[in-house]
Amino acid sequence: MSKKLALLVSGKLPEGVRATYRDYSVVFKDFLRCSLPKDVEFTLDPYDVVNKMEYPSDEQLDAYYDGIIYTGSAASAYEDIEWINKLVAFSARVVNEKPHIKIIGICFGHQILARALGGECVPNNGLWEVGPTPVDLTDLGRRLFGVDTLSIQQMHRDHVPAVPPTFHLLGSTAVSYNQGMVRFAPGTRPEQQNLDNVHVITFQGHPEFAEGIVTGIVAGRVKAGVISAELAADVERRKNWRHDGIEVLGKAIWGVLGVKH
Repeated sequence: MSKKLALLVSGKLPEGVRATYRDYSVVFKDFLRCSLPKDVEFTLDPYDVVNKMEYPSDEQLDAYYDGIIYTGSAASAYEDIEWINKLVAFSARVVNEKPHIKIIGICFGHQILARALGGECVPNNGLWEVGPTPVDLTDLGRRLFGVDTLSIQQMHRDHVPAVPPTFHLLGSTAVSYNQGMVRFAPGTRPEQQNLDNVHVITFQGHPEFAEGIVTGIVAGRVKAGVISAELAADVERRKNWRHDGIEVLGKAIWGVLGVKH
């Protein structure tokens, strides 16, 4: 089995992290490979949606790709700028016109998809969520992920305050109500709400982030005065907490793409 994926890259990793982890395409390839059964292969083609504003063609979407993954970004999904508006428009069109394409949104991607599909992204009153964070799963979240509890790396201060129409909530934290959401294929009955029938799935957190990425980003943002020393100390205290990115969410993403474990 081979899966073909497009990666919509919405920025670069910070300079202090790039030397070790290179770029988003490398990070996502490693993440996906670590959560993939050994008898399955995949390709992951990056598209620069910021500077080049490039996207898969309709021909590729109709006959080649199985899914699209949206990366995180230092940008804010609510900004009224050309590349973000183009990403929102592309997202709405693909979700509504290409239902065979599985859609996976991470952090900024989660926020973009919310905006594209009837919701909104807004600043979260200056509140950061950073580092491994426990998420309270809904009944649906527990059923889809096969676990009762979830912990995921976070790096955001914007959020999606509600659940857009046609979506279902997967989990919440005290800081951000919408920690992830899912939209099923049209006509899916409640008893059919499983990974096979997911059309769109999103996470506010970063299942693809290793602890070293979070530590590096925090160090840079403390130096820039964006994150406080107090928050950085709290992240350091929690840095070895469990992170379910690969074992739970990575496997769930592959389940959405039709790969069984």
